[in-house]
Amino acid sequence: MDIWAWPLLGVVIIISAIGLYSTLSIMKFENRRLQANDSPVSQKVKQHPYTMNPIVWVLLAALVFIAIVIAYYTASLPN
Repeated sequence: MDIWAWPLLGVVIIISAIGLYSTLSIMKFENRRLQANDSPVSQKVKQHPYTMNPIVWVLLAALVFIAIVIAYYTASLPN
């Protein structure tokens, strides 16, 4: 388990940072929304609905991590 501890810690920190950033952004947006009668959908979200989705970012991070693990395992096999 020692070999996977640091990569796992890195992934956990990255996902936690993305979650914290998303939460803070939503909190700021919610405070602004409470001050207005109606809040329109952001133009950035309208143009790129999938890139602004945090689930997509988490899946991409997991895919990159898995690819690194597979590449490392393949490179460490004896000839």
